[in-house]
This record gives sequence, C-alpha cells and structure tokens, in this order.
Amino acid sequence: MATKKEKEVKGEERLENVDSALSKTELWIEEHQKLIYGIIAAIVVIAAAIWGVRYLNERKDNAASKEIHVAQKYFDKEQYEAALVGDGNYMGFEEIYDSYGRTKTGNLAAYYAGVCNMKLGKYEEAIDYLKKANLKDEILAPMALGAIGDCYMELDNTNEAVAYYEKAVNKSKNEFTGPVFLNKAGLTYEILGEYEKALKCYKTLKEDYPLSNEAYEIGKNISKMEELLKK
Repeated sequence: MATKKEKEVKGEERLENVDSALSKTELWIEEHQKLIYGIIAAIVVIAAAIWGVRYLNERKDNAASKEIHVAQKYFDKEQYEAALVGDGNYMGFEEIYDSYGRTKTGNLAAYYAGVCNMKLGKYEEAIDYLKKANLKDEILAPMALGAIGDCYMELDNTNEAVAYYEKAVNKSKNEFTGPVFLNKAGLTYEILGEYEKALKCYKTLKEDYPLSNEAYEIGKNISKMEELLKK
C-alpha cells in the first residue's frame, strides 16, 4: 500500500505531465497560428455562403409561388398553352422554371411545363422538362417518371417507356401511383412480348394493391399471361 508521501510524489508527477502536455499544445498552437486562423476563416466563409444561398432560394421560392398560382389556374381549366407560356400579365410554367428553376416551386413548374407540353402533343419538349423536375413529393415524383414513360409510348419508343414505368413503380410508395404504373408496365411488357415480366407486374399489383381499381380485373391479365407462357 502506497504511503502518503508516495501518493504526494505521484500526484506531483501527474501534474508535471499535464503541464508538459499543455506546454507542447501551446507551442504547437503558436507555431500553427496562421493555419488555424485560416481554417476558422474558411469555415466561417462556407457557413455564410450556405446561409446566403438558402436565404436567396427562400426569397426566390416565395416570389415564384406568387407567379405559379395563376399558371395552375389555367392548367386546371385545361388551357395548357396559357399555362405553359403565360397570358402577358403573369408568367407561364416555362418562364417560371427559367427564372426559378433551382427552387422548390421552380421544380414544380418544370413538372407542369412537361405535362402541358405532353397535352399539347410536344412529347420531346415534355420529356425535357419532366427530366428537369427534381421532385421530392411521393405522388408527383413517380407521376413525373410515369409521364416520361407515356411520352415515350407516344413516340413509339416502347423500351424507354417501360424503363420509365419501372422507375415510377420503384419510386411509388403509395396506393395511388403504385398500381397505375405496375399496370402500365405490365401492358407495355405485353406489347414487347416479354410475358414473364408482364405476369410479374400483374401479380405484384394484385398482391400489393388488391383494393385498387387496377386490381379489379387483373386476374384476366394474369390468366392471359399464364396461357401465353404455356405455349
């Protein structure tokens, strides 16, 4: 068992070690002051830049929100040309995207611009806008992908169409878009003669979305594919 004297000596040794470590740290800080200040300054600049970008985006998004309401009213009335290019007083979806493309509202405008072009039969333009729409919404994100698939179908590019229907299916985590695009994918695989893939889509639709409208008569599609695969 250590004596009182030995404990005091050990305590003094620990204090000396701590003092020595602190002295080395202080010396290192003195030698690298410029580097440390440079790092701190860089962090401050980056933080300020991030805050500045967010602030500007919020202001832009607020401005874009005021513009998009009018275009949406034209869209709801199926006046797609006015919704797309504006009415002379208010911006259309194309101009809103061009002006506010990186904002949440700008991305929404890209989606609407794509759908308007699709309704007007401008499928290449529609695809271009729909691909630009960076959407996070669980309904609109798969709908944009599915709309690209629809455009490719209109352009007789069936392989690209089914690829985008599959993307829409994978993006769908809801009862609304999931069965819609599973059904479209299945029908497109039928056109391509890929009956096993079509059957898989139909069975998944029946199992995962049994209460959906698309599942109501999906048994007929399943039976049809099973018969074709027997031949």
